[in-house]
Amino acid sequence: MLFSKNTDSNFPVNAFQISWKNLRANPLSLALNLILIAFGTGMLAMLLLGVSQVGDRLRDNARGVDLVVGAKGSPLQLILSSIYFIDFPTGNISEQDARMLAANPMVKKAVPLALGDNYAGFRIVGTDTGYVSLHGLELAAGRFWSEDFEIVIGAEVARVQHLKPGDRVYGSHGLASQQDVHEDHPYIVSGVLKKKGSVADNLVLTSLLSIWEMHGAEEAREITAMLVQYRSRLAMVALPAMVNRSTGMQAASPAKESARLFALIGVGVDTVRWLAIALMLLAGVSVFVSLYNSLRERVYDLAVMRVMGASRRAIWGMIIVEGMLLTTTGSLAGILLGHAAIHGIGYWQGSPQARLDGLVFLPQESWLLVAGMGIGLAAAILPAVQAYRTDISQTMSKI
Repeated sequence: MLFSKNTDSNFPVNAFQISWKNLRANPLSLALNLILIAFGTGMLAMLLLGVSQVGDRLRDNARGVDLVVGAKGSPLQLILSSIYFIDFPTGNISEQDARMLAANPMVKKAVPLALGDNYAGFRIVGTDTGYVSLHGLELAAGRFWSEDFEIVIGAEVARVQHLKPGDRVYGSHGLASQQDVHEDHPYIVSGVLKKKGSVADNLVLTSLLSIWEMHGAEEAREITAMLVQYRSRLAMVALPAMVNRSTGMQAASPAKESARLFALIGVGVDTVRWLAIALMLLAGVSVFVSLYNSLRERVYDLAVMRVMGASRRAIWGMIIVEGMLLTTTGSLAGILLGHAAIHGIGYWQGSPQARLDGLVFLPQESWLLVAGMGIGLAAAILPAVQAYRTDISQTMSKI
């Protein structure tokens, strides 16, 4: 017997040991409760990680870009393809129109982008040094491109494809397909970027001339989009209206379209969040029922413990420990499950630019553990009170 007449001084250790043995005595109930708690906590952990990473990337990748100008079409599609590189472009615009826009007095900075090819699923982006300065990109090795068909690759591209300065690679036509390879024009890696934690980690950057020469478009030159910075507050109102009304192009605001994107996915996120909370509450009810039924089955054992010297406080604490131990274990398992799921989704995600990282742990996740412990405490209170009030003499007399 783990309790003796002087065991209150060893109460925490003994309560933990006995509580764990009591939980293991009914493995089916233990497994069911752990699964309910783990799934609820895991879903909430996935939401925290997903929403946090998506939100951070939307803000970081769009930082410094006030407006995106491209071909007519969906404004959201234009933003997704030109800033986050996770959608197909709306089309192309002429270089002449782009140059006229860049010369507008309301434009402080304009960075051209030319898309259309990929290397091993990583998008090849024709641009100029303005893109480098716009996102504060730095080199880890080599140098920036200075000749045609030289490329600077992101840190993730270099890691996945095992590339270094001096290596040769071949691009493929399209944004994902690797079948139509441009075998007549190899690219030479001139530099590797430092890891930035942004979309640039998954890009292959080169000059606009390289893209045009690759596709034989030296005369009718086109670009995909322009990333624009305003020169003044007035430009915030006047420039988008001027582009949309007076040109064959469209202007889209990253801030506005990002908010629209979050509004579109917000309903789904809220639905999953409430489902996860419902699962955790259901788990709390299940824990309560398990402890209550277990208590009824162990009335004689608890009475014997009291006779052997266990105090009412010790019995009360043992039941509380059972509830909290169960939900804490389930919550920890759920957090790990959520991270594993996010990492798995990120690993199998087709687009490197949209990949999520399950190895990132957020401070907010500690509240999931606290919530799990709180559910265990709440579920164990009533059974613990009942155990505390158990009359020894009356119980023993029924034997």
